[in-house]
Amino acid sequence: MPADTPDPGTPELEDAGIVARVALALTAWTERWVPDAFVFALLATVVVVGAGVTATSSTVGEVVDAWGRGFWDLIPFTLQMALVIITGHVLATSAPMRRLIRVVASWPSTPKGAVALVTGFALASSWFNWGFSLVFSAVLAREVARRVEGVDYRALAAASFLGLGSIWAQGLSGSAALQMASPGALQPAIREIVAHDGLVPGGIIGFAHTIFLWQSLLSVAIEIVVVTGVMWLATPPASRAKTARMLGIDLGTEEAAEPQRPAVIPPGAWLEHSPVLTWVIVGLGVWYLAQYFARAGDPLNALNLNVLNLIFLLAGFLLHGTPARLMHAVQAATPAVWGVILQFPFYAGIAGVITSTHLNEQLATLFVRVSTPTTFPPLVAIYSAVLGVFVPSGGSKWVIEAPYVMAAAHDLKVHLGWVVVAYDLGEAVANLLQPFWMLPILGLFQLRARDVMGYTLVVFAVLLPTVLLLVTLLGRTLPYPL
Repeated sequence: MPADTPDPGTPELEDAGIVARVALALTAWTERWVPDAFVFALLATVVVVGAGVTATSSTVGEVVDAWGRGFWDLIPFTLQMALVIITGHVLATSAPMRRLIRVVASWPSTPKGAVALVTGFALASSWFNWGFSLVFSAVLAREVARRVEGVDYRALAAASFLGLGSIWAQGLSGSAALQMASPGALQPAIREIVAHDGLVPGGIIGFAHTIFLWQSLLSVAIEIVVVTGVMWLATPPASRAKTARMLGIDLGTEEAAEPQRPAVIPPGAWLEHSPVLTWVIVGLGVWYLAQYFARAGDPLNALNLNVLNLIFLLAGFLLHGTPARLMHAVQAATPAVWGVILQFPFYAGIAGVITSTHLNEQLATLFVRVSTPTTFPPLVAIYSAVLGVFVPSGGSKWVIEAPYVMAAAHDLKVHLGWVVVAYDLGEAVANLLQPFWMLPILGLFQLRARDVMGYTLVVFAVLLPTVLLLVTLLGRTLPYPL
């Protein structure tokens, strides 16, 4: 949606402030030039296939074969990611959460306060579950847009996504940390590399050595302050804003309510509207989880993607109360996963080419050659961000990177858990450039990636150097290996 960008010397633009002016200029540029997220996947496929042919010893036939063989490799992971989105949506759209959202949305009274509020909630909630954060923050942003006059709708949409562009990977649903903590999540060969002849038992790195390091928690706190501050400054005043009404978007009066219990329920539908089965299933789930964590010994190390999805699904059962309401919530959530289902196979094919042609090994060898124990973490973050533009999946990308990155960490005597954190920081920042993970909420906002990327680019410009500084300085406080 083209933006009418006045000349930078006009009073209207001057009163926006320098950061807001940059954001508005970048938004006008992205609205004109940035393609759809699916085009990113197709272009990345062409680039990686071309690199596999020209930069490695593989033939064209071998590269094409690697792409085809890898195309469906992420089907289980695709379902896991889809369930993260769905369970997050189920939680965020439950009646208790809706009431909470309405209360929170009533707090801000100015455009800057509104965008800062959504940003803060998006960041904090993404640490617990990125799928929940996406939907919760989007629903909150739409409610705020109804209540605050003159707030830029594009800035609100961008703010609701920023958890995935900053701290999500350092939280409980961060793919790499979950994979390192989950015994069956990585191939045995990778575990052997991490174990390093028994130095790290079983090649397992628990949460205590990754997301719960005080250095990681400090990084999260700093990122929250920095990103929220940037969005506060980037929010244009009402005179320069494009509201939902100006963009032709009808917000209605309130998000669609949950289905009401029918006045007359036929016998066959009684269980659908009764909480009986809900309590039975929740009881089974809680019983299983209690046994699971009791057997695990260390609860932090027992968390993985499947367990988190089960926890959030059980919470969704409780918050919705009946199977009918839960089914309605899941049905409403499923349109948000179409982009994941369509695009993940292409990124799996890209991963197949990168792995089979050893492009990743060449890249890893290159940056390890110029690394020292001090510069290795920031270089891992940069490598993770660059590769993240082509493979926007923290889990599948970690499978590609882990063998070489962790072997190099042993060689350079760098804290292994901090290498995972550095990878996570770079992985998240890449999402500010790669619009793939914006897909689940863009449909809710009735916007396109190009409408919001001006704001995410401003955050990227500030957050990337912040991340590199953090992983460099804090990494020096940690011993090898853990």
